[in-house]
Amino acid sequence: MRTRITATLIGFSLLIGPLLGGCSSTRIAIGEAFGHAKREQLVDRVEEARDGQEAAKEQFASALDEFLVLTGADGGDLEQAYSKLKKQLDRSESKADTVRSRIRNVERVASALFKEWEKELDEYTSEDLRQSSAAQLRDTRGRYNELIGAMHRAEAKMEPVLAAFNDQVLFLKHNLNARAIASLDAEAANLEAEIATLIAEMEASIVEANTFIDQMK
Repeated sequence: MRTRITATLIGFSLLIGPLLGGCSSTRIAIGEAFGHAKREQLVDRVEEARDGQEAAKEQFASALDEFLVLTGADGGDLEQAYSKLKKQLDRSESKADTVRSRIRNVERVASALFKEWEKELDEYTSEDLRQSSAAQLRDTRGRYNELIGAMHRAEAKMEPVLAAFNDQVLFLKHNLNARAIASLDAEAANLEAEIATLIAEMEASIVEANTFIDQMK
């Protein structure tokens, strides 16, 4: 009996595997089939997006530290210095991609949840219950709009920071000399200010995410 159940589960996994990777609506539906309601899935996606922003915030701060160390150098192994900074840029871009992807996941699940919620309002026979549910929907959507707005503001701040980092890494790549290092110092203050703004926006978004998670639970 156990062998038959195991075989069934394996077959089911093989069947849905490609669907999970290619269709977000299918993933949401399968989650519900296993008792994971859209509301719970939304909380999970918000938690993942929050964690992604936390990791990105730490990575951008680390990249800035590496950049500041480099601008204060007086020569030394410039190839090694460039390599370290390039790795920091690559890691920052990877973290930024994760943040973008997880925000899109939040939006997809939220859209499915609100669409279903609105549709089911017409199924009530009790007007009082319908109005109560509609009020909860408005409240939840309002809180969600605040959250996704904060996430988008933080997301938008990543682009200029990544562009500035990329410019400095490219410049250093083709000018591995002490004069080039000295010229980076002029950009340090601007980059530091941009990252400070980015981190502030990410922290605000993380606070919104935690508030939303607490309220939904």
